[in-house]
Amino acid sequence: MRKLTLASTALAAMTLIPATASAQDSECGEVSIAQMGWAAAEVTTNIAKFLLEQGYDCDVTLVQSDTIPAITSVAENGEPDVVTNLWLNSAGDAYKKLEDGGKIERLTSVLEPGGVEGWWIPTALAEEHPELTTIEGIMENPDLVGGRFNNCPDGWGCRVVSDNLVEALDLESSGIEVFNHGSGETLASSMGAAVTNDDPWFGYYWGPTVPLGKYDMTRVKLGEYDEAAFSELQNPDTPDPQVSDFPAAPILTSVTSEFTEENPEVTEFFSNMTFSTEQMSSLLAWKDENNASNEEVAVHFLTTAQNTWTDWVNDSAEENLSSLIQ
Repeated sequence: MRKLTLASTALAAMTLIPATASAQDSECGEVSIAQMGWAAAEVTTNIAKFLLEQGYDCDVTLVQSDTIPAITSVAENGEPDVVTNLWLNSAGDAYKKLEDGGKIERLTSVLEPGGVEGWWIPTALAEEHPELTTIEGIMENPDLVGGRFNNCPDGWGCRVVSDNLVEALDLESSGIEVFNHGSGETLASSMGAAVTNDDPWFGYYWGPTVPLGKYDMTRVKLGEYDEAAFSELQNPDTPDPQVSDFPAAPILTSVTSEFTEENPEVTEFFSNMTFSTEQMSSLLAWKDENNASNEEVAVHFLTTAQNTWTDWVNDSAEENLSSLIQ
């Protein structure tokens, strides 16, 4: 818990230090950021909030939202100014219409290579039996993965895709039982228990998430990604599903076109702000292990990853922030 104590102390000290000017005198002014409701988004926006307030002297508001409500609000009200952690695959035509209409601009992928989905086994198992890193190797050796595929709960999009893949591969004919979990919690706990006890595990998961940050997992190669085939895998009851691996899911930071014109320095900051998916999973794992708040995770990142965030900010902001973070 020593790291958490240090982070908490730093957080308390930093929040006592006012910005270099009042909000009224700030060149940056007010910035509104959509606060999506999942852990990676909460960490991202709290890091951005601190850097903007203490580095650029912005007055930042986090607006509770979700993908479609945020896009709708931009379309109707021109707010919030910034939408980060936007899963493009979930945004659909509504987002494309905003871009085509000149109301919003994508700046960067806030996570690289993006959201990660796939079928996984523990890395220790992969190192002991490298043949299990392909789906063909698993189907030839079902006992080595415990004879079970851990599937998504009913109602999840990944359940539809995985069910179709199970059919396309004829997975059960190899002697592998498909176990449909009743909740995300049991799916995660099954992975954790297996890795902790050095037992086999084979199933679906995605990142950035706490489990992929805590546990060393290896993604099973299902074959090449086929855009047309994967599109059909996303539909329930696809009559003749074909095998495709999962693509990376683009996760964007976008801003309103008006904001880019009025706030070029903050726009440049958001253009530079990118995490690796692995790095974000590690932050989420640290948060879980330390029972930390989003603010404490932000301070942990800022005090341990200066080589990362100093590339995001301009010289003036870096000077302001360096006086706080020793």
